[in-house]
Amino acid sequence: MIFDNKFIQQRIEKAKLLKEAGFNPYTNESKRNCSIEKYLNVNSDIAESEEKRDENRHYIVSGRIKLLRIMGKASFVKIEDESGMLQIYVARDNLPEGFYNTMFKKNIEVGDIIEVAGFPFVTGQGELSLHADSLTLLTKAISPLPEKFHGITDKEIRYRKRYLDLIMNAEVRKTFQTRSKVISLTRRFFEDKGFLEVETPMMHPIAGGANAKPFVTHHNALGIDRFLRIAPELYLKRLIVGGFEAVFEINRNFRNEGMDTTHNPEFTSIEFYWAYKTYKDLIEITKEYFQYLFEHLNLPTMLPYGDIEVNFANFQEIPLIESLTTVGGVPAESCNDKESIIAYLNSKNITVKPGMNLGQLQGELFDEFVEEKLIDPTFITEYPVEISPLARRSDENPAITERFELFIAGREIANAFSELNDPIDQLERFEGQMAAKDSGDDEAHEMDSDFVEALSYGMAPTAGQGIGIDRLVMLLTNEHSIRDVLLFPAMKPLNGDEAEMQTEEN
Repeated sequence: MIFDNKFIQQRIEKAKLLKEAGFNPYTNESKRNCSIEKYLNVNSDIAESEEKRDENRHYIVSGRIKLLRIMGKASFVKIEDESGMLQIYVARDNLPEGFYNTMFKKNIEVGDIIEVAGFPFVTGQGELSLHADSLTLLTKAISPLPEKFHGITDKEIRYRKRYLDLIMNAEVRKTFQTRSKVISLTRRFFEDKGFLEVETPMMHPIAGGANAKPFVTHHNALGIDRFLRIAPELYLKRLIVGGFEAVFEINRNFRNEGMDTTHNPEFTSIEFYWAYKTYKDLIEITKEYFQYLFEHLNLPTMLPYGDIEVNFANFQEIPLIESLTTVGGVPAESCNDKESIIAYLNSKNITVKPGMNLGQLQGELFDEFVEEKLIDPTFITEYPVEISPLARRSDENPAITERFELFIAGREIANAFSELNDPIDQLERFEGQMAAKDSGDDEAHEMDSDFVEALSYGMAPTAGQGIGIDRLVMLLTNEHSIRDVLLFPAMKPLNGDEAEMQTEEN
């Protein structure tokens, strides 16, 4: 049972008695006129005054009780709202007769949400507090908070019960406030650049726009399957065909793949498409975007991330094949033909999937020996065409594409390219992907004949990019698991025994 706990039952009984006595422990009325942060700011001068108090100032604040020290005739309470923590001094003789002993001492507990009216004063220990002259219970918490005042350390509980994590850990709230700011700033940056925000479907007839395994759902009215989108790319490029020249979407994507510290089945990214631009223009706007975020978030150029520091004044560009030798230490003779790459990977005890082409093998070398070494922001450019089914070929070297991926702190943050707008080339790329799918590659791109037809009407030269918001927030908040920047990450279901153990622990 959810409430089969003696401590919870005791609180339920108190709530019941309050109702019987005419007090509503779940009121919908509040007279709060000041946040805690504002209270502390506007009354900071009290500490410099001779009296250390000002009874002519009157405030009403509300918050959750985080600490309660009940004494004989007076008590100290610490309450917290979204903006901060405040100490409340509650004295018996300043409250209505009988309230302190019959209501406050017997029924108010840690976890309850209360409203307090009073005046500012500074304690003997120098802490700006509020001297209460009235106190109202707004919400009775029937589940007690964890005893550890400094928060929950068990990450499984934190992720499964994020509401409890947010109650107990102020730093967690700051992380998600930063995430919200990043999304807001991202929207503002692109709007100021003249981009139009759009919305595209989240259920697709074809799982397109990326090499990934989709989630499948069923549309009852149409009697057909649909795929939760793995990327909005092909719809956004249809809009460029239609005549929009700069569009973006802050989107949720869904990929039915593994979970680890950088992957969650649903994730957030921004994708934007810019007509009459190339991937080189995207490199420049990406630098501007990071500068914009850092300025508005007041972040230092040298940003700590775990045991390393990332220098955001040091953006670099390296072609992929060059990075294999200069960064990854792979011998040059082991980079440019299939047999040599396979032999090198085997010598490092790395198993090679059968049927991999040259571009895929070069991508494997990059993943194994280069990626984690890219600490400062690095644009890896000139990707093989075999692993870039939607990117434009280079005019100088048709074996590579006009593409980059941005890596920071050893992780991919963004993917971009000059878009392929040749409908015949796109059709042939899709056919190659279908052949790969028939050979067992379940992440190969599906044929999207409608998109090919859209290209046949003519798409202006265009550059497009996707930036992973979750990984970006991880980087900016020094978090090392994607679950720490998602309010409700995907979790395996608990069995009955595990659920019961967690309830008892709390």
